[in-house]
Amino acid sequence: MMRFISSVCFSFILILFYGQSHAQFRIEVSGVGLTQVPVVIAPFRGQEALPQKISEIIMADLERSGQFRVIAAPAGVFDESSLPELSSLRQSGADAFASGSVSKLADGRFDVRFRLWDVVKGQDLGGRSFAVTMPDLRLAAHRVADELYEKLTGDKGVFSTRIAYVTKAGQRYQLWVADADGENAQSALTSPEPIISPAWSPDGNQLAYVSFESRKPVVYVHNVSTGKRRLIANFKGSNSAPAWSPDGSTLALTLSRDGGSQLFLMAATGGEPRRLIQSLSIDTEPAFSPDGAHIYFVSDRGGAPQIYRVTTSGQKVERITFTGTYNISPSISQDGRWLAYISRVGGAFKLNLMNLADGSVSAITESAADESPSFSPNGKMLVYATQVQGREALMTSTLDGKVKARLSGQQGDIREPHWGPFY
Repeated sequence: MMRFISSVCFSFILILFYGQSHAQFRIEVSGVGLTQVPVVIAPFRGQEALPQKISEIIMADLERSGQFRVIAAPAGVFDESSLPELSSLRQSGADAFASGSVSKLADGRFDVRFRLWDVVKGQDLGGRSFAVTMPDLRLAAHRVADELYEKLTGDKGVFSTRIAYVTKAGQRYQLWVADADGENAQSALTSPEPIISPAWSPDGNQLAYVSFESRKPVVYVHNVSTGKRRLIANFKGSNSAPAWSPDGSTLALTLSRDGGSQLFLMAATGGEPRRLIQSLSIDTEPAFSPDGAHIYFVSDRGGAPQIYRVTTSGQKVERITFTGTYNISPSISQDGRWLAYISRVGGAFKLNLMNLADGSVSAITESAADESPSFSPNGKMLVYATQVQGREALMTSTLDGKVKARLSGQQGDIREPHWGPFY
């Protein structure tokens, strides 16, 4: 299978899409983390009449994070006002207990409530309520999971965030926006020509992407809420690999308008681009550092694709990857600690993780066709595309690779995921 690294310049690694797409996913969690909080999520009172079982969505979210081990709930009916029998919960091995309810309000919305208990300390850790419409019941469950995750780990939860990805069915390409668990997928764009390299803006309102609908790669910015889009880059040659600066004001792009494929910076609203580096090599796949001071990118200046770093003023080019002879697709965690990338090892494409402080590298997967890694906004998980038993799939993984969740369509290709920000 040929590969693609977000710029059409490396045509020898272009992704090919085959098969049928499917918008809904099935969550399959595998692996066990080294340290997991044992937690009980009781069935929410009143959820039996709903198509969305709130407690089941919460449990799937927590398990997928790799931070929690869900224990079966005791017999009985519980809600946010229930006082659980803490001694029996401690005997079952639980460290935390959450319960809640969902009820229909007079205006037709649903009131989703929960409360969390520290079983070990016997403390009420508080709760919250959300008033939502029927279509937002899943979002309410994700928000409850976010609250539980933050109360129990101290880190912000990412379950109510979104992912973007691309599919192809026959000759139809689609750009999708879905919940972080892959459900509730909504089509943002349909085209008879390829769509590649979706990238979320920092505020979560826009997606930059590359479209071939003009029979050449051009860059658009798409408003997710309104569906309106604007053409950003349609210069001579190819226009590809958009990446947002952390403040959302600037886009980094790969353009071939001056010959070869080079990195440029331009205002996110459009205008005249500024060339970042004077180079005779192919430079592509830019990714900003979280502080906006550097851009990571892929270059063949050493003879084969490797990942480099340069300041946003175009100074001090440094090579970053030295393990392996072929490294592409850089993604930087929001805390600036980690670099995720794809490395070709003996013909297999594998997801690797580098500690940027000391340069140490670890392999995250055992699969052989990984691509397009993207960090969750809290920096604790990765989403990537791969093949599992010959089928295309989206996967999430913890940074240690111990816990993975397959977000697999029942058929067809699912490609180029990008995890959106908190919003």
